[in-house]
Amino acid sequence: MTSFEKLNKIQLKNNTRLCVGLDPQMEKLPKPIPKNIEGIFEFNKIIVELTSKFVSAYKLNFAFYEQFGSRGIEILEKTLEIIPESTITIADVKRADIGNTSKAYARAIYEHFKFDCATVNPFLGMDSLEPFFDYKNRLNFVLIVTSNAGSSDFQKLKIDKKYLYEIILDKLLSNFSVQNLGLVVGATSENEFQKVREIASENFILVPGIGAQGGNLQNILEKNRNQNLLVNVGRDIIFASQDENFQDKIFQRTSYYYEKLKIF
Repeated sequence: MTSFEKLNKIQLKNNTRLCVGLDPQMEKLPKPIPKNIEGIFEFNKIIVELTSKFVSAYKLNFAFYEQFGSRGIEILEKTLEIIPESTITIADVKRADIGNTSKAYARAIYEHFKFDCATVNPFLGMDSLEPFFDYKNRLNFVLIVTSNAGSSDFQKLKIDKKYLYEIILDKLLSNFSVQNLGLVVGATSENEFQKVREIASENFILVPGIGAQGGNLQNILEKNRNQNLLVNVGRDIIFASQDENFQDKIFQRTSYYYEKLKIF
């Protein structure tokens, strides 16, 4: 089964487009959780136990694990082990490089860690992406328009009659299949989301920027027109509370987004 098919299957099974970002920050761990590396795993385990029936994917940003060196990678691997086999896992690495370097990155993500999907950066060009797309059964989410304030510095530059992100999108669509190519478009760029959705009508779009970053979920859903979509929510769920009642709050926020992101 390809990651594209697996994502469709779990979305229908759990009736949701929700993805939870497992991006723990030690200083934000709730009071009952020890603020150490073991506490991070304990926190992740609680989140997965509380949310797994209400999500279709988990996205793990490597930065929150790599900062602790080998122990952090250990926690990342242990977290992957507790995620249900039917649920999509996304390595949020934003990787790409030249030649054998990119091949090594892709091999690490898809062969060692065995993620279903990865986020990749198109800035170095098509040859930097190809090692990831050589894994035909995987789904790669390419950065198109990101959710941060600085996204307009380069992504929204106009070159002749097209914006840079549109040029990148055209190139990607002409080289990679729908099954292999996902797109990252931030909820904070609604107009750009609409344009991307019109051009790429069948591709999965991964949408960050909901919750803490202020993206409007309802507007994104309206512009999506019921096409393939995965909405990531991180801080607004996992850090819903730092008090003793944090599990109740996490469940409440997950339930809220689950209702918003039902497919049928």
